[in-house]
Amino acid sequence: MNANVADILIEALPYIRNFYGMTLVIKYGGHAMVDEQLKADFARDITLLKFIGLNPVVVHGGGPQISEVMNKMGLSAKFVRGMRQTDAATMDVVEMVLGGKVNKGIVHQINQQGGKAVGLSGKDGQLIQARKLYIEYREDDSKPPEIIDPGLVGEVTCVNPEIINTLTDRGFIPIIAPVGTGEAGETYNINADWVAGKVAQALSAGRFVLMTDVDGVLGADGQLISSVDTGAIGRMIETGEISGGMIPKIECALDALRNGVDKTHIINGKQRHALLLELFTDSGIGTQVTV
Repeated sequence: MNANVADILIEALPYIRNFYGMTLVIKYGGHAMVDEQLKADFARDITLLKFIGLNPVVVHGGGPQISEVMNKMGLSAKFVRGMRQTDAATMDVVEMVLGGKVNKGIVHQINQQGGKAVGLSGKDGQLIQARKLYIEYREDDSKPPEIIDPGLVGEVTCVNPEIINTLTDRGFIPIIAPVGTGEAGETYNINADWVAGKVAQALSAGRFVLMTDVDGVLGADGQLISSVDTGAIGRMIETGEISGGMIPKIECALDALRNGVDKTHIINGKQRHALLLELFTDSGIGTQVTV
């Protein structure tokens, strides 16, 4: 048993050495945010990354938590093409849950493990600038596209990394809620995957990790593909091997790769210590996406 543990540590050594001083952006979401054991594991993993010399930056989701609070308040959740229809009342709940309950819960758990986490909203320090998002939906090529207004939903126009760099340089771990502001000061609810990707780009992150509830990209035989490049991804989308909810995550990963991020990873957060297993073992447990 001791020899096996030693082998694991030795296997991790070259990765720890190569990653030392690297900025790592993690999109934290899915089942890993609601299962108590996985939440504790994630807090330990993030703390460990900081202690061994990496600079982790976390962007979190919180859709189920928002819906739960809305139900308790008697507000109905409505979705348009997979996006939450966000009126003023819903935006109040989004900001309260993401910037308050969820964000501070993650901060507390990391701090309990000995880390120094600081919670941020995209509104802090003009961190995330956004504009209103309109969804273009085309049922088929013979019909003109439908323009859908999802309300106070935004898309990122600019990330100001100054506050993140200040915190990481002083030994803190930034935990970011995906809320941004428009030019007139309006508040926008923004997809956490895309916020994380844009933050990774602004920081020129060495790694961008999308934590999901699936193992990663699967091949035609249903087996996990441990590494895939952009050319292969295009072919897999055309053939339908990559489809459904994986497409927007892949698009987010590709956008990051095209804009200064070295590598991206898609991992299953339902596996304990998935982050460490993906980064510090030869085989990994998810899909690495490269140019």
